[in-house]
Amino acid sequence: MLADSHLTAFEGIPALIDNHKHLAGFDGISVYLCDLQQNALRRLCGPGDDEAQPEELKIDTTLAGRALQEVRPLRGDNPVQWWVPILDGTERLGVLHMRPAAEDAGLGDRMRHIASLIALIVVSKRSFSDYYARLVRTRPMHVAAEMQWNLMPPLTFATPTVAIGAVLEPAYEIGGDAFDYSTSGNVAHVAVFDAMGHDVSAGLTANLAVAACRNNRRQGLGLARNSEMIERILIDEFGRADRFVTGIMGDLDLDTGEFTWVNRGHHAPVLIRGGRWIATLKCPPAHPMGLDLGLPVTLCQEQLEPGDRLLLYTDGITEMRNPDSGEFGLGRFVEFMIKQNAAGLPVPETLRRLIRTVMDYHNHRLQDDATVLLLEWNGAAYEKLNP
Repeated sequence: MLADSHLTAFEGIPALIDNHKHLAGFDGISVYLCDLQQNALRRLCGPGDDEAQPEELKIDTTLAGRALQEVRPLRGDNPVQWWVPILDGTERLGVLHMRPAAEDAGLGDRMRHIASLIALIVVSKRSFSDYYARLVRTRPMHVAAEMQWNLMPPLTFATPTVAIGAVLEPAYEIGGDAFDYSTSGNVAHVAVFDAMGHDVSAGLTANLAVAACRNNRRQGLGLARNSEMIERILIDEFGRADRFVTGIMGDLDLDTGEFTWVNRGHHAPVLIRGGRWIATLKCPPAHPMGLDLGLPVTLCQEQLEPGDRLLLYTDGITEMRNPDSGEFGLGRFVEFMIKQNAAGLPVPETLRRLIRTVMDYHNHRLQDDATVLLLEWNGAAYEKLNP
């Protein structure tokens, strides 16, 4: 199956699985992938099948969705069937619907191995497949959002020492929000940006800021200097005060837990420790990048403890108003995260439920981008994300 996959396009994955499923002892294996907003699982069909209306299973109300939420295989009956999460590292791609020819002692291992192999094949094919893009979208996407989703890394990443998760809404209309993360040796870099506006120009501004951040970082620039160079590039491109970006950029030492960051006119990160809101991290903010006000950029530090969670977010999460209920607010935001943390949910499921709550609060109509990036130092999230 792996050998045959090298010359298989994304839409050929179902046929590839069908050609090899009996060798692993299965009568049927179907692939269901998460939609962009993680509301539903949509069946991957081959050429000739009905692409316009793929079979859809709701994540919050089905056994398949529960398997995804809990990141573990779940058994159904009549006839015997299994729902098995598809994971790329810690990114939850979807689930497999598996019908074994017989149940034996090695079934669990076979299901996990097949799910891992299919995950690798899906990820290797999806980035250049319009078929994949259509499958995971439930409605048309704006051009600015198209740029943003192709810019940012996967929503979930983890190693034994760190877990990073992010969510963005409105998924099909995001304009100026963006997040980024990377690792290099014993350092994890994280950033959240919020560009002025909510249109294609805001998307271009955010794209330029993220690209500049990555370019400067890969040339060895520190956080403060990196933010100054981002500002210079924005001014060279758009002029002074025409287009600006707020942001938090930080580095976490994965060995010691020391978090170092700069604040460019953005909301301060929130620290959750031991299931309690400990602090809003204070750091003298410089002006937003692009305004060229000459304020000094301060490098700030915070010592994390194992299990600590840091929340980086944009104002769309806390300051957007519901005409009937007012702002969602920082207190409501942090209280929700603490409750989900107490429930022992993995990072991506916590964030999926958060954004559903925010959308419900605003009657599924957001007037601004809403982004959250959650950084957890320790390894507990890594263990929970593996079945």
